[in-house]
Amino acid sequence: MKAMILAAGRGLRMGILTKDLPKPLLILRGRPLIEWHLKKLSNAGFKEVVINISYLPKKIKEFVGNGSKWGLHVTYSEENPVLETGGGIKKALPLLGSDAFLVINADIYSNFDYKRIQTIFLKKGADAYLILVKNPKHNLKGDFGLSDSSDLLLNGMPFYTFSGIAVYHPRFFSKLEAGKKMQLLPLFKNAISQKSIKGELFEGVWSDVGTPLRLNNLNKED
Repeated sequence: MKAMILAAGRGLRMGILTKDLPKPLLILRGRPLIEWHLKKLSNAGFKEVVINISYLPKKIKEFVGNGSKWGLHVTYSEENPVLETGGGIKKALPLLGSDAFLVINADIYSNFDYKRIQTIFLKKGADAYLILVKNPKHNLKGDFGLSDSSDLLLNGMPFYTFSGIAVYHPRFFSKLEAGKKMQLLPLFKNAISQKSIKGELFEGVWSDVGTPLRLNNLNKED
């Protein structure tokens, strides 16, 4: 299974911290955010990683290179302008191949085991499989419900938050026009109506590193 790290965003909520540095290179507990994912992917047995880039792309390329320092082979999907999450994944599909692939937001921190996702997804047989978490303070309403049979729901309680970790089959993006800006939510809603998207609740360590305060709090923790 190949993996994709979403690293194209501007990171405006980080203010001055991302004026001259792309958000995936902000330091969390001694290393850049993106390195946490690269190291975990390597430890989980992944070999090929695609990273989409747009804001200050040269700095990400300079740090990550070809991925060899983590035992990975890294390729880049460069966007100009940025295509949002759905559009960015669509653009990268030629690099990701014809099989299901893992996608990770660069600006999250967790102890989720990426190795598990490969077998979990294959057992479910859906076009998409999302990892959900309990709602953090900044998203108390949550995003999706979860049925007893692991189907995602747009109604019912409780609701959980999408973690930014998911597996997709290329056919999930088949109706998207290449090069067009598109968020993921419309695709999620359509898949829920078709009952072709599943998920699970992860109750381990997870944080969306979306603001300077959240970054500072994580750096203060042991």
